Amino acid sequence: MPLRQLLLAVGDPLVDVLAAPAGLDVRVDNVIIADPEDEVDAFTGDLVLLIGARGAAARQLVRAAARRGAAGVAVKVNAAARAQAEEPSYPPPQGWGAPAPARPAADEVGLLRTAAREAGVALLAVRPDVRWDQLQALCRSVVDDARLTGETDLGESAGDLFSLAQTLAALTGGMVAIEDAASRVLAYSSGEEVDELRRLSVLGRQGPEQYLALLREWGVFSRLRAGDEVVHVAEHPELGIRPRMAVGVHAGDQPLGTIWVQKGAHPFAEGAEEALLGAARITALHMLRHRTEVTAGLRLREDLLAGLLEGRIEAAALSDSVEVSPERPALVAAFSLGAGGRREERNRSGLELQRRRMADLIAVHTAAYRKNALVTVLGGRIYVLVPDVGARSAEASVLALARKSVEAARGLIGSGVQAAVGSTVDAPDAVPLSRQEADRVLDAMSRDLESDVATIGDVRARVLVSETLAHLRATPGLRDPRVEALIRHDAQSDSDLVRSLLAYLEAFGDVRAAAERLHIHPNTLRYRVRRAEAVSGIDLGDPDQRLFTHLQLLMERER
Repeated sequence: MPLRQLLLAVGDPLVDVLAAPAGLDVRVDNVIIADPEDEVDAFTGDLVLLIGARGAAARQLVRAAARRGAAGVAVKVNAAARAQAEEPSYPPPQGWGAPAPARPAADEVGLLRTAAREAGVALLAVRPDVRWDQLQALCRSVVDDARLTGETDLGESAGDLFSLAQTLAALTGGMVAIEDAASRVLAYSSGEEVDELRRLSVLGRQGPEQYLALLREWGVFSRLRAGDEVVHVAEHPELGIRPRMAVGVHAGDQPLGTIWVQKGAHPFAEGAEEALLGAARITALHMLRHRTEVTAGLRLREDLLAGLLEGRIEAAALSDSVEVSPERPALVAAFSLGAGGRREERNRSGLELQRRRMADLIAVHTAAYRKNALVTVLGGRIYVLVPDVGARSAEASVLALARKSVEAARGLIGSGVQAAVGSTVDAPDAVPLSRQEADRVLDAMSRDLESDVATIGDVRARVLVSETLAHLRATPGLRDPRVEALIRHDAQSDSDLVRSLLAYLEAFGDVRAAAERLHIHPNTLRYRVRRAEAVSGIDLGDPDQRLFTHLQLLMERER
């Protein structure tokens, strides 16, 4: 079976994808456990569970398994190290400050991922608390079931309902239709003696509203939702409705759908009601399984997209979800819900709920814009991957989508919604660069809630200043003690020298413009600027001192 299907069955939260250089459609025929003290004895199609290996030994075993044709290798990865390894890093300009300290655990994950990519084998991360023997047994049972049933795609379960409908038709002597809770036809049996209701339902894949209204009026739907009883609907020749039986399909108290059996040319078979009740229970299992598979599929697709955005996996892993061309450009748009939302929703749970609602809204707008675009939530932000874009028109069209989405989200949630569009990259495997740029733009916009949507070209200076201030903030050695002395003086004497000096510098020394902004007399501002120089010892006539004073005061204002 394909590795993708195995992940759908046993993936989150037990297993995650670290690398998939050949995609996730590689075939898995067996699951074995490999000990680092033994020679790797993997063959084509094996998923190798690599126990106890660390560092160079683990990388060597990954390469050895790949050479022998393994479909994938699973290793245990510490959650903290994994999180560190995935953190996007924006290095400071060359020559600024000391390099960041090494992170051995994170480095080991990165080296292992690199080894898997170079070897061309999928690499899976297993949670530390998962027992290897249990994981092997679970994976083997899934692979064995697929081999025995002949299922290579979990989507084949939809065909089971048609088979069930045909079997039930033979047992009841009628014509069967299986519908979901919204009266949409999921499967039906063949037959010739169809009435008008069945004909319209099958042709339209949903019950006609005028007939559904009559069934509601007669109380049929309320009885079907209430329990497991078989409900009989009498014949209505004037409406073109023949006699039929129906039973509700339930999962506990939750209604999942209905099975209808229309009478044909002959009476219902003996035991038809009992067969209908049994079929309802089997149908419930099919529906629940399908719902679980759909949910798992969406979760896996979101996880794979997150891995692509973080640079953990290759675009090939998303090949069945998106028609991605490795030579076509792509870009990423990012959305954030800042602190400007409605006051009653500022607590953590309320914010998360609003973020989920915003993600759903963005997903709807994105699907209407481009059917192969993908949406995921990552690190508190919502990301949209737009593959196969035209280099010239991409940015403008995605900007229009972002503005429309932000406008709709603000109407739903309130203020505080912003979006940034990253630059177009040449290929999907380079989308982490587009995502990082969108993040940089959002970071710079976060202190200016008046900006709704922007690209790096719109706010480049603000981005650069914001990142410079972040570097200053993180490097205490890059501080001028004279500026700190001025800040302390303001705090102790309750004066307003800092704000006045900053306004003066931002106005490029234009005293009248700065004074008007502060709503004070120009002479008052002149006095405060001279007083700030005297208190701190800063010489504003020196361009270097003036520049660094401006930066440090900006950093203080944005604390």
